[in-house]
Amino acid sequence: MIHQALHREPVVLDREAHRALKVRPGAPDWSVAERLNAYFAHAVEFADLCKEFPLVFMRAGQDAAGKPLVAPMAVFGLADAENLFVEDGRWLADYMPSMLRTYPFATARVDDERHAVCIDRGAPVWSETEGTPLFEPDGQPSALLRDMQGVLDRLEGEMARTRAACDRLLAHDLLAEKRFDATLPDGQKLSVGGFLAVDETKLAALGDAAVLELYRSGVLALITLHQISLGNMARLAERRRRRAAAA
Repeated sequence: MIHQALHREPVVLDREAHRALKVRPGAPDWSVAERLNAYFAHAVEFADLCKEFPLVFMRAGQDAAGKPLVAPMAVFGLADAENLFVEDGRWLADYMPSMLRTYPFATARVDDERHAVCIDRGAPVWSETEGTPLFEPDGQPSALLRDMQGVLDRLEGEMARTRAACDRLLAHDLLAEKRFDATLPDGQKLSVGGFLAVDETKLAALGDAAVLELYRSGVLALITLHQISLGNMARLAERRRRRAAAA
């Protein structure tokens, strides 16, 4: 998944054009994500993500048939281009969304069944003189690239399962526009909107058969984790207050 705030120069990986590329050694510099205020969350990692980040749903256009799509997102900041979990190039949270961990690699859809491996050519990790190569001298993928391709393939499978869960939420009309409002200790008003969350009134009105279907599909558990995660909105506001005080 290509994200404008993260992948500044995305290109499809090419064994000829990128034959000499190597990944520099050392800890990654997460300054590249300092303007990333949210990122895609796979359903399988809701249990980890809900401990630190608000999990919300965002409108994601329509499919080929004109059906609305939504995507679950882990929220990192309370304003555009704000990431409260990056400081001096370090990632401050205990957990990082799995899709973000693959940076500077990503995938782009070719069609409904195929995806291409991409890289952010503008990432600071690339070198042609030092580090671990992407390709062997004969042009075959190196062990590093083969491992990354495996990770990206697994995440594509998890993305399909996540989309299926979102489709169930839409089918039952459980999502509604929500807003988070807070007053910081200095009196500043904070208001965050533009996201969707499960509407508890609609959820409570579901019939027994629908609830059973959501339970057996695992979506009911995801709803619970999503609801728990929304308590992290207040923690984000506190994190922002502490950052401002330190500055």
